[in-house]
Amino acid sequence: MTSNNSFSRDEQLARLDRHSGIRDIVVIGGGATGVGIAIDAASRGYRVALFEQHDFGKGTSSRSTKLIHGGVRYLQQGNLHLVREALRERGRLRANAPHLVYPLPTIVPLYQWWEPPYYRLGLKAYDLLAGSYNLARSSRLSLAETVAELPTIRQQNLRGGISYFDAGFDDARLLISMVQTAVELGAVCLNYSPVVSLLRQGENISGVVTTDRETGQTRNIEARVVINAAGPFSDEVRRLDNPQVEPLIAPSQGIHLVVSRSFLPGNSALIVPKTTDGRVVFAIPWNSHTLIGTTDTPLEAVSLEPRPQPAEVEFLLETVADYLDPAPTRADVLSIFAGIRPLVAKGGKDHTSKLGRDHAIRVSTPGLVSIVGGKWTAYRQMAQDGVDRAAQVGELPQVDCRTHDLTIAGGKGPVMDGPLHVYGDAGQQVAELIASKPAYAELLDDALVYLVGQVVWAVRHEMARTVEDVLARRLRALFLNAPAALRAAPYVADLLVDELGHDAAWKSAQLEEFTEVAQHYLA
Repeated sequence: MTSNNSFSRDEQLARLDRHSGIRDIVVIGGGATGVGIAIDAASRGYRVALFEQHDFGKGTSSRSTKLIHGGVRYLQQGNLHLVREALRERGRLRANAPHLVYPLPTIVPLYQWWEPPYYRLGLKAYDLLAGSYNLARSSRLSLAETVAELPTIRQQNLRGGISYFDAGFDDARLLISMVQTAVELGAVCLNYSPVVSLLRQGENISGVVTTDRETGQTRNIEARVVINAAGPFSDEVRRLDNPQVEPLIAPSQGIHLVVSRSFLPGNSALIVPKTTDGRVVFAIPWNSHTLIGTTDTPLEAVSLEPRPQPAEVEFLLETVADYLDPAPTRADVLSIFAGIRPLVAKGGKDHTSKLGRDHAIRVSTPGLVSIVGGKWTAYRQMAQDGVDRAAQVGELPQVDCRTHDLTIAGGKGPVMDGPLHVYGDAGQQVAELIASKPAYAELLDDALVYLVGQVVWAVRHEMARTVEDVLARRLRALFLNAPAALRAAPYVADLLVDELGHDAAWKSAQLEEFTEVAQHYLA
């Protein structure tokens, strides 16, 4: 294991350049799947390097519904294999990252006479599929119990509810802990290092060409096998090999709204089990706010910064208006964000809401393995399957997977209470940094819980390089309260200038870039 000092971009570049010879595996993509693969491969002893075009989790992996779950929707679709696998992985992740994954009671409100037996039976099946990994049994709630758990539930015609358990989490924070885990296991992980082309040896893919966006330096990295785990951008990577390749991805957009915790003041989540677009909608207590999502909108093209559509916002507000009293309006929305699901294309013209979240692995050219589809909850199993296949393609020594009970960084020791709990067993070190200077204990903004010292920690120990890295992913300010994040941005930029040695021109460009990105999050 390496020290936390290795979790810096400079040290990762140095480690990359110190290595001589061919790597076993190069991973393209720094989201949940790619980082999961880096963890799995490094834990088996393979020599691994991972390259992300932007920041870790910039895309799909920071924009989820914040649930580690089996997927009650997939139960309704009859995809029992996917549900069973996801529930098993939910239990493993709860054990492996206890500082970031927590049990979340979720309630189905009952308004129609036929709903109690129907949903009771379905959620009993959910319990059974979880088996020994079940977090707690589902149970029927009386009218009074339902109102006690969901004080703002619309009570007209309410008959009670059914409570079951899934798990909540902070996706971007978990991903950063996973990157640190991969680094501790010996992998090189670099953000802002897009792969611009593939190396070939005869008919085989033999590595990648990557460019450092900060310095402009280009490096040729040889590997026995390249794993394409670029999520929504997987087809773009595949086109580096063959511009005419048929797409594997059927992209779909989902959006989320963030409002005050007052709209869901209890500790339980609310699920609307059936909506007009074929999905379910959740209202979830998250980071002292209420998160509402999600939608399912097919996309023709993908981007790093997808934009919520007005119709999606109205759909969510109209849906929860039937269940919450008072219900949030557009004026109550503090932030809006959109994410892209890299669904596996099945052919035909089915709406993306009918496509499952299974993953698929394809070897289009010897030396290039692409893994697509899947969901956050199943990232570990996806990584296991991807590394197993890559080991075959790259003719690597056969080593069994070791991640079933591998603790994610931060999950081994005591955890602090309050906002610093997301750092796990490093929380005390963060607290000591905050205490080292009076200015570090100041709030970034009165509407945020984040302290100045957390920005400094993010830059020194979490590979944050930009204002957006800090305010969107190391801290979740942009996702929770976009106006407050905009107010905090100049101070964060000053801190980055001091820590990284940039100049006034860099600061000005940073603020311009962040302001442009933040516009997509404003209601």
